[in-house]
Amino acid sequence: MKYYELTKDEKRILEEFDKGEYVSIKNSARQKKLYIKYAKNTLAKTKNINIRLPEKVLARLKTKAAKQGLPYQTLASSILHRFVMD
Repeated sequence: MKYYELTKDEKRILEEFDKGEYVSIKNSARQKKLYIKYAKNTLAKTKNINIRLPEKVLARLKTKAAKQGLPYQTLASSILHRFVMD
């Protein structure tokens, strides 16, 4: 078996784990069901909309989405979904 060096991110995660910065999720079965529901809602049939936003708002949305590794449309959809479902 061939072993490889850990990446910078892998080393960081391992260090954080060793420091006890990661903890088990309470009610993991419940949390799993919740995220399955989120995934199903995300994959559900969608409808396109047009929305006008100030350029500054759109730029900040794109920045926040990039930090989370998401397309900005997905982040916008998620924000709207959470707002109307609360």
